[in-house]
Amino acid sequence: MATEELEAIIQRCQILEEEDFKGEDFNLFQVACQKCLEEGYAVKVLEVFKNEKNKVIVKNMGWNLVCPLVRCILSYNLEDEKREHCLSILDKLVQLCNPKELLLGLLEQIEQASGEQISQTILLLLQPLQTVLLKFHSKKSYSVGLSLSTILNQLSLLPVPYTKEQIQEDKLGLCKCCSAVVGFAKPFVDQVVQSVEASTESDVRELKEELLKFCLKSLKYPLLIAQLDQLHEDVEEDPLRHFATEILDILINIGELMPIMFSHRGSRNQNWNNPHFLDMDRKHSADSLACLSYLVFVQYFGIDCFPMVFSPSYLLQCNMTHIEVLLKRTEESVLTKGLDLLGNCLLRNGDNSLHHQYLEFKGFITTPQDLVKVMTLCPIEHLRKKSLKILQLYIDKFDAEGKYTLFRCLLTTSNHSGVEGYVIQNIKNQIDLSLKKANGCKWFTGPHLVSLLDLVLLLPEGSETDLLQNSDRIMASLNLLRYLVIKDNEYDNQIGIWTELNKIEQNFLKPLHTGLNMSKTHYEAEIKSKKENRRVAHNSQTVCSVTVGGEKMPNMTTEMQLQVLHSALFTFDLIESVLARVEELIEVKIKNVTDKNIGGHVKHLMS
Repeated sequence: MATEELEAIIQRCQILEEEDFKGEDFNLFQVACQKCLEEGYAVKVLEVFKNEKNKVIVKNMGWNLVCPLVRCILSYNLEDEKREHCLSILDKLVQLCNPKELLLGLLEQIEQASGEQISQTILLLLQPLQTVLLKFHSKKSYSVGLSLSTILNQLSLLPVPYTKEQIQEDKLGLCKCCSAVVGFAKPFVDQVVQSVEASTESDVRELKEELLKFCLKSLKYPLLIAQLDQLHEDVEEDPLRHFATEILDILINIGELMPIMFSHRGSRNQNWNNPHFLDMDRKHSADSLACLSYLVFVQYFGIDCFPMVFSPSYLLQCNMTHIEVLLKRTEESVLTKGLDLLGNCLLRNGDNSLHHQYLEFKGFITTPQDLVKVMTLCPIEHLRKKSLKILQLYIDKFDAEGKYTLFRCLLTTSNHSGVEGYVIQNIKNQIDLSLKKANGCKWFTGPHLVSLLDLVLLLPEGSETDLLQNSDRIMASLNLLRYLVIKDNEYDNQIGIWTELNKIEQNFLKPLHTGLNMSKTHYEAEIKSKKENRRVAHNSQTVCSVTVGGEKMPNMTTEMQLQVLHSALFTFDLIESVLARVEELIEVKIKNVTDKNIGGHVKHLMS
């Protein structure tokens, strides 16, 4: 029996001195104990561990039992008495065995866990692991860092719960582990704080570095992915929000919140000597620091420790790097953080308060382009709408020259008719505001505006332009032109439209006429063809495909195709109607000038 084998090994080893233990003794002891555990005789192994006579044996051989012991503990129900016996054995191992050997054994079990057993193993071994680490006197920082890194690497394999229900269920135990790992790190944080207060050096700097790595990795995962603003009425009960506050508290307590928040501005790396840390910092900290800024400036974690001496524009500048990182990701929760961080930073600034030279700083000119990508490519509707709202907020904060620069940039880079139409509407609004001012604005009247209109009042590919695909832009351009013709007095030409009329006709109006005629002829022919095919087939339910606006539509019945084609013709009719109105206004204004000039000439002759 297993118990008899174990008893025989114990009796043999009790008479040996510590230095006389051989490899064979280790193997026999491990096999006998493992058999007892697997056959349900954990109480026998516990008796061996409790016996003072076996203290030397357990000290030298016991750490080999970590693997079978953990496996048995996880196999028993929580109420099972055998589980309690195994837990008691684990406590004895922690008390008696060599800390270095035991540390490796515990970390190996955490590292080898998979699936649902990841959280179970971590929750089981955190307390023993903490006790072992506290026994270390020298080189503790490396062991603490190794332990935290191993734990977080395993946690990164677990999906972050997203909805309120998923968080409450915490099926794979990520939330529980996050709460537990903070408690695991607490005594080491306390050691750093106490050492700093006592002004001692020793192992403190290295331990602080390891804790800082832990915080940065936690910010990257799970906090960057977590939907931290989703819960409302139960927001304080969200374990991931609580974990975020604990991480911020650690950074504050070890005195690293402010240094790392401004590390990308050159204030951090000069003070760190550890090359491994610097490599990790450069490789991984971008996401972590972006998440940290979100927590501070959107969720207001740790904001009480943040000095209120920086101007809103400077904080926007500091955060632009982080915003850029967040907006380039595709996960809903990360994009939300980027949009919220940008929105909060912008709201601190007054309208028209940002000088145009800010657009020369990193991120300021690319961020609106990132917003456009979210608006046009993101599959999540509420994020598209939110991005549009923040783009308008972004435009509003710049001075006139800044707005002018942004408009030029967006018109040349967006490659999206809807976005271009939106920008053109903004240009119209700025011209209107300029005309209401006593001295106007040089950026939205005269030569500067004429230069901007060169980007607006043209068809990208002349008469060959796909009018349906570019309908939003074309309608916005026509409405702007109609507004300019009405508002710009034909006698003083304040806006500058009348001196550019010939160019506008050549680049925009005439090609648009030609394009409309070609497009309407093509679509009318398509409609006629579909109707004839329908009559021949005597079946309007025949499924086929059609290409509209340069894109192949999903398979549709003939009736559905006809609806799409008629809708396209309606769009062309609408464009043609506005175009006719614009040309009518131009003709009337030119006639007024001509009549006045003729009248003036006759009056001069009569006098």
